[in-house]
Amino acid sequence: MLALALAALIGTAYPQDPPTPQVPPSSQQLPATDLEDIEVVGRPLDTMIRDFVGEVAAPNRGRGIARWDSDICIGVANLKPELAQYLADRVSTVAEDVGLNPGAPGCTANVMIIASDQPDALAEQLVEERRRAFRVGGSGMDRGSDALEDFVASDAPVRWWQVSMPVDSQTGQRAVSIPGECTGSCSTPYDFGPVISTFAASRLTTQIVDELFRTIVILDFNQVASVSAQQLADYVAMVTLAQIDPKADTSRYASILNVFDDPETATSLTNWDQAYLSGLYDAERTRANRQSGRGEIADSIGRAHRALREADQE
Repeated sequence: MLALALAALIGTAYPQDPPTPQVPPSSQQLPATDLEDIEVVGRPLDTMIRDFVGEVAAPNRGRGIARWDSDICIGVANLKPELAQYLADRVSTVAEDVGLNPGAPGCTANVMIIASDQPDALAEQLVEERRRAFRVGGSGMDRGSDALEDFVASDAPVRWWQVSMPVDSQTGQRAVSIPGECTGSCSTPYDFGPVISTFAASRLTTQIVDELFRTIVILDFNQVASVSAQQLADYVAMVTLAQIDPKADTSRYASILNVFDDPETATSLTNWDQAYLSGLYDAERTRANRQSGRGEIADSIGRAHRALREADQE
C-alpha cells in the first residue's frame, strides 16, 4: 500500500499546462505573543507580521514564496484508518478554508503523510531510491542538497520536503527547464525550455509565480504521541500549505508550530497561523523584487488579521 501510494505521488507529472484527515491533548521563559496582544506589548502590528514572515517563510533559493495553486490531494500511510482519515480530512478542511480544492477519495496524492517508528531509515531510503522526486533538477524547484541532508538527518517529530515550480501566472505553463525533458522534435534549444509570452513588461511586477506541487511529510511515531490528533493535523496543515522553515524560532509567537516544544501552547491553528495562511493565499505575489514580494504577503496577512479581529468582535 505504501509503495503504491509513494509511486503515485512521485509519479505525479510536472505542471506544464493549466489544470483543464481523538486523543486528548497530552517552556518558554516569556509568554508567546498572540495577535490580540500586539498593542498590549507595544509592538506595531506590521512590524510583528514582517518579523513572523521573515522567520518562518522558507522559499527555495532564488525564488519567491510558493503556495498551492488550486487542487490538493492528501494521502496518509502507516496509521490506523480512523486517525489517517482524520488527518486527511482536517488538512483538507484547512486547505479548503484558504481557497484550495481538496481531492475526493481516490484522488492521486500530491501530499503524502507517512508515519514510521524508524523515520530516519525511511527518509534515507526514500531519498536513495527516489532522489529525483526530491531533487527534480529544475532551477529553484527545491531548497537544495544541504537542506535535503538536513531532512534525512532531522530528529524532529515531523519533517517535510516540498517541491515547487515557477509558472506563468497567466497560463499555468511551467517557466523552468527540466533536465532530460523536451518537446517537439527535441532538435533545437527551444525544445528543451519553455517559451513564455510576456503580456506586460515591467521591472516592478512579474507574471512568473511559484507553485507547490509535491510535499512529503514523515511523522515520528514515538514523538507525535505527545500531542492530540487535532494538534498534529493542524501542525501538518501548516507545514503542508506553506513553505515553513524547519529551523524557524517561533517561540515569540503563539503558533501551532510550537506545539512539540510546549503542547499547551495551542490546541489548534492560532490567529497567527490562520492569518499567515489566509494572507499567503490572498496575496497577489506580483512584485518582481522578492523582498517586496514578502512585503506584499505581509500586507495581506495584516488584512487577514484585521478581518479575524472584526469577526471575533461581532
